[in-house]
Amino acid sequence: MSESPNRFELLSIPTTRQPVSLLSVDRAVSDLRRGLFVVIQGAGGSAVLAQAAEGASEQSLDQLSRTAGSSPTLSITGRRAAVLELARPIGKVVTLSTTPPLSAAGVYELSDPLVDRVPSALSIEVEETETYDCENAAVSLAKIARLLPAVVTAAIIDNEAEDLAAWAARHDLLLVDAGDIFQYENVAARTLRKVSEARVPLADAEQTRIIAFRPLDGGLEHLAIMIGESDPAKPVLVRLHSECFTGDLLGSLRCDCGDQLRGAIDEISAEGAGVLLYLAQEGRGIGLVNKLRAYELQDRGFDTLDANDQLGFDADERVYLPAARMLRQLGFASVRLLTNNPEKVEALSMCGVTVVERVAHTFPANKHNEMYLQTKKAKGGHLI
Repeated sequence: MSESPNRFELLSIPTTRQPVSLLSVDRAVSDLRRGLFVVIQGAGGSAVLAQAAEGASEQSLDQLSRTAGSSPTLSITGRRAAVLELARPIGKVVTLSTTPPLSAAGVYELSDPLVDRVPSALSIEVEETETYDCENAAVSLAKIARLLPAVVTAAIIDNEAEDLAAWAARHDLLLVDAGDIFQYENVAARTLRKVSEARVPLADAEQTRIIAFRPLDGGLEHLAIMIGESDPAKPVLVRLHSECFTGDLLGSLRCDCGDQLRGAIDEISAEGAGVLLYLAQEGRGIGLVNKLRAYELQDRGFDTLDANDQLGFDADERVYLPAARMLRQLGFASVRLLTNNPEKVEALSMCGVTVVERVAHTFPANKHNEMYLQTKKAKGGHLI
């Protein structure tokens, strides 16, 4: 968490701009996931044409170059660059220029998590990017889209692109501001609001209500599972639980998520009252598809954190602003947090919620998740 201090920083953005900011990023995410090009506008007149590495083909690379007027490069995270032994700028984004020129095969080999070394046929020039430039924004957009954090970019140097909005419209391309991308998760969290509420008796907690929260852009919903009646004047027992399709729904033995979910409900119910926030942050924030990719890497001998490095992600990509926003709307300012992760305590505190106590939340290992739990303890600082 300490490698990304800005993750919890709320910057000022005019309220009237919030719908436009969110909508433009949402539309760009949709196009990126479909393999289409997106125009990203940065500071000082900079702009790039971007395509997700997962959607690249020889035809698209040629079209990208002709449309932008420059040769494409590949933007990847510093973690992925370190895996490829190209550079070690952890926390940064780097661009890769290749000789011979970047091809679709080269894009795949450099971004494919199953590849951990540079193909011998490629000569690569590595350049670190500025913190808030267009290439950084492109990689951030890919993360929001739950794609691999690798994007083909080409600087737009077309003489007719002085009016970038008009140029993008002529080419039938979406234009998104880099600042809107960097602020997306903050703005989405800040605009969370209650959209529905219902009584849902649970097998082990009959006095339960579920409240759904949705951001202004209609994006992913987060859920508050309210067990019993908590007193807002006292610290409430809270569990922050990131959704886990495989563990929560299918009963996967590869993680302890299902045990933690059901165990939290049992413990809160036994206490009489509390809140379980069910957050739409699958795979510690990398998404289900990328989590399955990480599982494949684990089957090849990587631990859970090294697998994230191979993919190009941080060890934990989650944000806790949505949780803090939900707790505030529910009227809770202080909590007793059910967790084994001290960084989760720190992260929630940085978002303005007082954590008066960390309540241990451990469960027995099995033969399938023993290494996973040991890695979280030894390398992730979990108190297991």
